[in-house]
Amino acid sequence: MSKEDLNTKIDFIYLSEPDMIAAGVTNMPQCVDTMEKMFILMQKGDYRMAGPNSDSHGAMITFPNESPFETMPKPTADRRLMAMPAYLGGDFQTCGVKWYGSNIANREIGLPRSILMFTLTDVVTSAPLAYMSANLLSAYRTGAVPGVGARHLARKDSKVIGLLGPGVMGKTTVASFMAACPQVDTIKIKGRGQASLDSFLTWLAETFPQITDVQIVDSIEEVVRGSDLVTYCNSGAVGDPSTYPIVKREWVKPGAFLAMPASCRLDESMSGKDVRKIMDSIGLYTAWYEEVPKPAHNHIPLVGMRFMDMVEEGSMAMNELEDLGEILVGNIPGRQNDDEIFMMSVGGMPVEDVAWATVVYRNAIEKGIGVSLNLWDTPVLR
Repeated sequence: MSKEDLNTKIDFIYLSEPDMIAAGVTNMPQCVDTMEKMFILMQKGDYRMAGPNSDSHGAMITFPNESPFETMPKPTADRRLMAMPAYLGGDFQTCGVKWYGSNIANREIGLPRSILMFTLTDVVTSAPLAYMSANLLSAYRTGAVPGVGARHLARKDSKVIGLLGPGVMGKTTVASFMAACPQVDTIKIKGRGQASLDSFLTWLAETFPQITDVQIVDSIEEVVRGSDLVTYCNSGAVGDPSTYPIVKREWVKPGAFLAMPASCRLDESMSGKDVRKIMDSIGLYTAWYEEVPKPAHNHIPLVGMRFMDMVEEGSMAMNELEDLGEILVGNIPGRQNDDEIFMMSVGGMPVEDVAWATVVYRNAIEKGIGVSLNLWDTPVLR
């Protein structure tokens, strides 16, 4: 066959945020199911991310505190420009990369803190399959992970959610808790701004009318005390762990499940052996720990990084950390009694974006959603 006889045309679809919604990106129960399948594939080793151990969060551009160039961005709070690539096998057989741009100052001009895009590609040819808006993609895949944990580790009769930070991440995490624990009828919320609180309350009333007891509380302690499901979804400056919101052991009720996708610190008792410490992927935290200065918790404010610091200090054994995937495949037992307390660190991984993007893309193709774009009919260089 001559080159002229080959079919070299490449088309792909563009999915705007409304297209993503129409294709099901906000379908949290399906997203929780997808994340569970992804974790099982990860446990089998059928995935790859960046870095020498194939577990890296991604590659981030860093900026100096002082630069001779006036136009160079400053390393202000939550300033990120980052590429997050991954491959996922199994029934997915796709790869892709999320471009993560974040600047907390965006809120001052009416934009989201983060503006994200995702490119999904064919794993054999590397041809693009889709270029898609990724703010909702990222928010829902992050929020779904606490739901996977809650499905296997929370008490089945859980009824009370404690939420710090009623923003985007707060909404998606609550949605995943509801997918895993449908008996929930009470929520306690602490926020900082009235606008985000009002937005959350409107969303909650429209989405989960079965939550009939809504309490606005004034302290983190009130968020935690008496709650079956606890999550911190706050945002803020990174660097000084003493400023991160704390969890004290005396606040936590027996049987509670805590999922932390944001900054958090623990009192000494909360770090004890009577609290089971779950990592969404131990490989992710190991890769992070190799990449950042120490103590790592100063640079990545997740509780999982505090655990890694404690292992390095010798105040915690590595075998005290449990991998969520190990629990899902049955290598480690899940909840064994009603009084067990679980603390799960949620780091967020590019492989999650690939998993959820693949499902949403296939939904879009099936429903004829999106704008078809042509890369070329015949490439000029080949």
